[in-house]
Amino acid sequence: MTGLLPEGWKPPIGYANGIVAGPGRIVFIAGQVGWDAQQVFHSSELAPQFEQALDNVLAVLAKAGGRPEQICRMTVYCTDKPAYLGMRRELGQIWRRRMGRYFPAMTLVFVTDLLDSPAKVELEATAVLATS
Repeated sequence: MTGLLPEGWKPPIGYANGIVAGPGRIVFIAGQVGWDAQQVFHSSELAPQFEQALDNVLAVLAKAGGRPEQICRMTVYCTDKPAYLGMRRELGQIWRRRMGRYFPAMTLVFVTDLLDSPAKVELEATAVLATS
């Protein structure tokens, strides 16, 4: 996979503008919230929920035989913009523990609510697994 940075553009921080991937199998990962495998939330705070949601994305990806660096696109839905902005450093540390310094094409959307209460964040992703 190759990140896309048009000539003259300033590099983005924490995401890629685009990714070229393939050939391979495409894995679509549904929105994952910050609950465990039994659908139990252990925190109502953003950072622990983000960590669990990212772990959930990676668990689904692993079931398909994938690795974190094969994620091409991720969308983050968050219900609390001030909390997210205030926790960027902590969220970045969580990201680096799980993903290293790999950043897919990403979109962050702030929403008023999520289906599964008390979810504060939901992550969905698309990965391309190389064919052998």
